[in-house]
Amino acid sequence: YEMVLGNTYHLLVAPGPERIAEAGGLHRFMGWEKAIITDSGGFQVFSLAHGGVAEEIKGSGRKMYGLAKTLGIEEEGVRFRSYKDGSELMLSPEESMRVQAALGSDIALVFDECTPFHADREYTARSTERTHRWLKRCLDWHEANGPSGQAVFGIIQGGTHADLRKESCEAVSASGVDGISIGGTLGRDKEEMAEVLGFTVPNLPVEAPKHLLGIGEVDDLMRGVALGLDVFDCAVPTRLARHGMALAPLPDNRFRIDVRKPREIGNRDPLVPGCPCTACAAYDRDYLNYISKSEELTAVRLLVDHNLTYMERLMRGAREAISDGEYSTYSEKILAGSTPWDAR
Repeated sequence: YEMVLGNTYHLLVAPGPERIAEAGGLHRFMGWEKAIITDSGGFQVFSLAHGGVAEEIKGSGRKMYGLAKTLGIEEEGVRFRSYKDGSELMLSPEESMRVQAALGSDIALVFDECTPFHADREYTARSTERTHRWLKRCLDWHEANGPSGQAVFGIIQGGTHADLRKESCEAVSASGVDGISIGGTLGRDKEEMAEVLGFTVPNLPVEAPKHLLGIGEVDDLMRGVALGLDVFDCAVPTRLARHGMALAPLPDNRFRIDVRKPREIGNRDPLVPGCPCTACAAYDRDYLNYISKSEELTAVRLLVDHNLTYMERLMRGAREAISDGEYSTYSEKILAGSTPWDAR
């Protein structure tokens, strides 16, 4: 992997940007020498009102997540309560950029309002216009105060509405950002997501780096690359691992195996033959079933290692196939059930 994403919302709540800055920034704080992108924190604070981050907050290790709530959305920014101690916090365009500057990420995302799927067109239009005003405030702050080596990506909003997405593409593209992320609701299912991306991506500059926020399932990645998207972020590898699941070339089962199922008892096969990860090289499904059902942390670690390895090989294969002019063939093989190493 060449880049990781840091979550500004969670890092703001704890351990706090000041502590990370004193440690020398995120790179030094967590011992990561490659690139780091930080989101704006907008997705989490706007999702709080709709229950969209309950899983993340419950995983904080404390039973304080009931305190977390969005208190108000204003032109200035968003007020919300910390899930750690219930204190009131404010996240504005300027504060989001200040926090990301303190974190020392290589790429910062502008502060945006992430509208839910059920928001009507009128609200989505007002929200998108506000996001564009916040874009200017983010860029103004960064130009005056931001680190010289930190790139800034703008974010496309507009919900599932083609005209609003087009307006957002035009506004963000004209702003002079270093790259463009596509955010907000992309529809109720994969078919609608493909439709939204289909009328959004063509309105973006060909030369701009394009980042699809929060999408990372195998089939979505293959179709996203085909549309011309360059960067993806998602918690799929770790989320699946926490629930005892491993990525696998199984299109009829959403490209995953549930190792906790009784059918894996006594199964001496690796998760995926040919996979170079530790879980596949050293252990069989029977053992992984046992430690997963026993809720041992080793199970999560091994499944995370497998899922990250599988995903890295998947995207490495995509890059190589693009270089060789064979991406369509590679994608077809993956979607039909080939492993990344067999598809090449």
